[in-house]
Amino acid sequence: MDPKALFSLSYGVFILGSHDDKKINACVTNTCMQVAANPNRLAITVINQNYTCGQIKECGTFALSVLDKSVTFPTIEHFGFQSGRDVDKFADFEHSLDANENPYLNSQICALFTCKVISSQDLGTHTLFVAEIEDSKVLSDKAPLTYADYHKDIKPKPGAAAEPDKKIIGWRCKICGYEYEGAELPAEYECPICGHPAEDFEPIYEK
Repeated sequence: MDPKALFSLSYGVFILGSHDDKKINACVTNTCMQVAANPNRLAITVINQNYTCGQIKECGTFALSVLDKSVTFPTIEHFGFQSGRDVDKFADFEHSLDANENPYLNSQICALFTCKVISSQDLGTHTLFVAEIEDSKVLSDKAPLTYADYHKDIKPKPGAAAEPDKKIIGWRCKICGYEYEGAELPAEYECPICGHPAEDFEPIYEK
């Protein structure tokens, strides 16, 4: 099976905001689709290890921000490549709260959906949430960012210089933190936790 065939499926790129009794938080997802109308319902999937996933299960709501083509890689990196368990992701970003007190950015998004979860299913690595849209807003006339746009125009190209005089002993998934042991990461390798490809891994150097 060629896993790259999955890249031909069309996706958007979204920031998924939620909260618990400790903090507001968000993560990046590329899996969202409308699954029903009257009432309008969305389906999203979230990596089970993500802090945001646990928050959605706890509060039963989320704010889905549709990123537009003005979004920068540092924004996606900030919300997608680190855990809300360790940092306050909204500390340095202007944001607002929706009617359910879930956060969303004040810029770089073209639409917002305020959603209430009506069902969920554990898929192993991810949880599938089906939610009813309680409110929606168009926030700009900019075109929405697609997953293909992200890879083509925003994500830095591979080939960054390695640290000199240090041996690579493993590789870490920048999406979920899974660590692969070994100096050589196979080109067709996929993260067993979140399913992201080898290009989303960074080297781990011996200390």
